[in-house]
Formats: sequence, C-alpha cells, structure tokens
Amino acid sequence: MDKEFVSKEEDILLVGRIMNIRAPFRASVPLYSNLPARNNNVVGADNFAIESHRINYSINTENGKLIPILKDCSLKIPSGQFWMLLGPNGCGKSTLLKILAGLLCPTDGFVHVRKPRSFVFQNPDHQVVMPTVEADVAFGLGLLNLTDEETKLKVSKALTDVGMHDYLQRQVQTLSGGQKQRVAIAGALVEECKVLLLDELTTFLDESDQIGVIKAVKNTLNSCKDVTALWVTHRLEEMEYADGAVYMENGRVVMHGEASMIMDFIEARKASYTKGIYS
Repeated sequence: MDKEFVSKEEDILLVGRIMNIRAPFRASVPLYSNLPARNNNVVGADNFAIESHRINYSINTENGKLIPILKDCSLKIPSGQFWMLLGPNGCGKSTLLKILAGLLCPTDGFVHVRKPRSFVFQNPDHQVVMPTVEADVAFGLGLLNLTDEETKLKVSKALTDVGMHDYLQRQVQTLSGGQKQRVAIAGALVEECKVLLLDELTTFLDESDQIGVIKAVKNTLNSCKDVTALWVTHRLEEMEYADGAVYMENGRVVMHGEASMIMDFIEARKASYTKGIYS
C-alpha cells in the first residue's frame, strides 16, 4: 500500500482530517486549466511533459484479494513548469509518482513522460552513494564518453543550479539532509533530465533545509527552461512556489490546474469541515 508520512501535528489535522472527507464531485477526467509555459507561449497539445489517461493500479494480497490503489487517474502537466501533487495520507500520491517514473507498471491506462526522467527519493541516503559531492554528481556520467573536462563542466553547472557549487569537494557524510537532497537533484540534472519526479523531499528536513531544497528546484526550473518538475508534498505552505497542482483522494485525481485554484478548493473543504463540527 502507498504509505506517506506527516511530521507535525498541524499537518495531521489539516491534511489527514480536513482533506479526508468526501469530495463534492468525482470525475475520471479531472478539471484542468491550460496554463502559459515559462516562455509565455500558450501550452498546446504537444507541449505536455507529463500525461496520463485513466491509469489504474491494483495489488494482490496474500489471500488473493485484489485491492485497487489508483482509479482512472488522468492528468496533464505543461513542459517547463513546477507542479505539486497533494492529497491525504494513503491516497496514492507516491504510487502515481512511481508509475510516472517507470518504477511501477499500471494495471491499465496510458502514460507518457518526456525523457530522460529522474526520480528523487524521499530519503537522500537512498540515492547519494559516493564519498564526495563531486564524485556523487559525476557518478551518472560514467557510462557516457566524456572527457574529464566535459564531466567537470557538467558537474559544476548542476551544482551551481542547486546552490551547492561551494561544496564540490565536501564529504557527503558531513552534509545536512537538505544539502544531500540538493546533491541528489544535481545528480539528476547532470544527466540532462527533462522531467524531475520528487517524492516528499522535505518530510525529514528542518525548516531551513525545507526552504533551501524547494528554492533549489524552483531556481533550477528558472535557469533550465525545458525542465519540468512534479513534487509530492503534504505541506500546503509549499504551494506558493508551484505553477500548478494536482489534488488526489482515495486513489483518484479529483482536480488539477492552477495552484491558486487548488488552494481555494482545499480552503473551501477546510471551511466545510469546520462548519460541520460546530453546526
């Protein structure tokens, strides 16, 4: 089953209780608002970095029972934008992200993600494996026929994009959790990925590192216009950095579009929940 974690009591109250009530509508094809790409051209049918149509995913239990995890999930995310994927615990966010990354195969449905794509794990210790920052970011270039100078230039640019160039020669074990996450992102960027799939990168980080990681992603997209990012989160305050968002419940994509539209929807749900308690 898809398991996701919250680290603060207020997140549990806001996400686990307020958002986990019945949606006012259901749709196999969610609401969608076309958004301008970063180059200010109107997004066309051929300018989506991530698309899915009616994705379903189920698992078999030990006693042979089929349990649906994702149900008819459809979404479109424009190229060059920073989107977030939200929803209550267990709604299927991480499962959907892993399908988009190619780590899981859907039971049925259509998936298209622009390649190369990179998946960045929630825990950076699962991804940062080399002793120094420079060696770790360069690790993915080992199979390419590059000169030492070309490799150094690519590593330098990727670390600059995430604000970690000054840590080039640092031992990875001396870095904070947020710094390791930025190194992991640089490792994805150095391979010139077109899509970044980011699984709750700030869950285990303190507030300073949280802000540093999310700004690193935002700055990366501003400097690399053709890179698209989808960020799974349970922190509503992170929405201010997003161009758009996807909201899920009970294995379904309920709606997606402009970040402000999703925030208004969540706030309306919060107000409805509060009114129900005190009425």
